[in-house]
Amino acid sequence: MYDVVVVGAGPVGLFLACELRTAGSSVLVLERQPELHSPWRSAPLGLRGLSAASVEAFHRRALLPALLKASGAPQTEDASAEQEVAPPPRSAGHFAGMVLDPSKIDVESLPFRLPSPALEGMMTSLDAVETVLSDRAAELGVEIRRGDAVTGLAQGEDSIVVRAGDTDYTARWVVGCDGGRSTVRKLGGFDFIGTDPLLTGYVVLADIADPDKIDFGFNLTPTGMYVRMPAEGHFGMMDFDAGAFDRSQPPTREHLQTVLRKVSGTDVTLNAVHLASSFTDRAMQTTTYRNGRVLLAGDAAHIHSPLGGQGLNLGLADALNLGWKLAATAQGTAPPDLLDTYALERHPVGAAVLEWSRAQAAVMQPGSHARALQTLVGDLLDTQDGATHVYRRVSGASIRYDLGRSDALVGRHAPEFRLTDGTSIGDLLPQGRGLVMNFRTDPALSEATKAWDDRLQYVEGRAKNDLGYDAVLIRPDGVVVWARSAGRESEPFETAAARWLGTPGA
Repeated sequence: MYDVVVVGAGPVGLFLACELRTAGSSVLVLERQPELHSPWRSAPLGLRGLSAASVEAFHRRALLPALLKASGAPQTEDASAEQEVAPPPRSAGHFAGMVLDPSKIDVESLPFRLPSPALEGMMTSLDAVETVLSDRAAELGVEIRRGDAVTGLAQGEDSIVVRAGDTDYTARWVVGCDGGRSTVRKLGGFDFIGTDPLLTGYVVLADIADPDKIDFGFNLTPTGMYVRMPAEGHFGMMDFDAGAFDRSQPPTREHLQTVLRKVSGTDVTLNAVHLASSFTDRAMQTTTYRNGRVLLAGDAAHIHSPLGGQGLNLGLADALNLGWKLAATAQGTAPPDLLDTYALERHPVGAAVLEWSRAQAAVMQPGSHARALQTLVGDLLDTQDGATHVYRRVSGASIRYDLGRSDALVGRHAPEFRLTDGTSIGDLLPQGRGLVMNFRTDPALSEATKAWDDRLQYVEGRAKNDLGYDAVLIRPDGVVVWARSAGRESEPFETAAARWLGTPGA
């Protein structure tokens, strides 16, 4: 019997499998597609943007160098160890195709920002992400079966049976990471609710006879939107047809040319179409992320338009949050309600991303009212407050889980604390264990951590910048759950450790 069966070997399923295996759980991954690679996952069609929060997750699992190499990104030397303050962002993302000016970001208002090699987002491809995570899963001993489509689930009191092909697999838990049309979600009896689409979107690789007629980058027009990418013949477009075309028929050259002419306002010509797919801005979310021994993560739990690249980042954050909690639950060391905190923390974040997606689609609609709204939003984005607000959202800097504590650091992903000897959080968290950093070498705290020495790392020493804190307790996913400093009240360390790590010695 496996501790966990993960259904889906995309980025979310693979990241989750690596998290579970790092924490000591036995994992089987079932993937219906027989092959890892496809044109849809490679550049240019598979290009995706990772937020700073996602890049940080790869950094804190020691996977960032491999991801940069697989993505063809420059292997620059990490200068963060020598920096006194974090540099301003080089890029800031966009809202509804309106690109933010990084110079307008109020860096000083960003919460707890310290120098790190993972302060910026990056462009990559699904193929690069999956290759890196597949290699890591193999190193960890994760079992992956490709070409096995799940057809049945049967829950028991202490286990669950997963049917794939002609084989039954027994596990303590099953996690569906199998995309927007999730079989696990349907078999698991989850309610999936939300809003109908406003548009049909297209991703296309084609031969364009007269490419100079369409501009590079995002282009909002009176009749829709199109974006021309740097790769030759690669473009996307959005036609506000209430999603009528999506999957109703194959996107032919004639149809794609008609839509491109409509949304661009030109007579551009497509000579040939090599690859094309459609999507909508349908925004749906399950009412819960757990039903008995079945859990969901990524697109299986929530779908929305791909505007801003939020889907991949949202799913990776689901996996990071769930992995250590599910592993501890499967191994019997977790507090009784630890697994419930997965949905409590991640469901509101997913709901907020759906609202963000809906707002962008509403702003981009054709018509006089939407154009007036575009002007208003553009004016707001041109202000420091507006640009900073949007940057917080798209970078992940705004996320703070409600852990019932008043300290402003608690509930946030820990900044890159670095000791004077050079040791940083990024050096310590790849093991996937909790972490105590004692900046004041308090002997009592050192002694208290020994009760959880099988689940905690302990380091002490002065930090280059401790942000005014004496000590912090950081969960395996990098979230601060306890912080102490002079003049600020905090609960006893033992109380916080027991709440998140379980009974000592269990």
